[in-house]
Amino acid sequence: MEIKTIPIENPEQLNFILGHSHFIKTVEDLYEAMVNTVPGAKFGVAFCEASDVCLVRFAGTDDGLIALAQKNALNLGAGHSFIIFMRDMFPVNVLNAVKRVPEVCRVFCATANPVEVIVAETEMGRGILGAVDGFRTKGIEGDEEIAKRKSFLRAIGYKM
Repeated sequence: MEIKTIPIENPEQLNFILGHSHFIKTVEDLYEAMVNTVPGAKFGVAFCEASDVCLVRFAGTDDGLIALAQKNALNLGAGHSFIIFMRDMFPVNVLNAVKRVPEVCRVFCATANPVEVIVAETEMGRGILGAVDGFRTKGIEGDEEIAKRKSFLRAIGYKM
């Protein structure tokens, strides 16, 4: 077995969700979860099929986001993994809907940070072990950082 780290290519620092599921209908069910939760959502989803012809299955509402999801899914090549790239929304808007999709087993991360995916590769295939989401912690927030956090949440409309 070989352990690899595979960076997620995300040149625009878009928000995305990386997860694991168990069935070919995942791509259609994730599509429905996204559009039913955020009407008019701009997103692309790609899913790595783990049996039969082992293709990257895809859906979405934005061709550029679909292409980005396809590229990253193919690069990961980990069975039954999925990635959803989104624009003009945050993962918090759709995360519970994604997790409620019956075939979703796990969400590894939901972020716009740089991400490295830790993958195990065997003779049979690849599997995601986890994800490094962002950077190492540098300390504990003080009064200035608390004020900045609270201001940011209000500026983007998540607090009154």
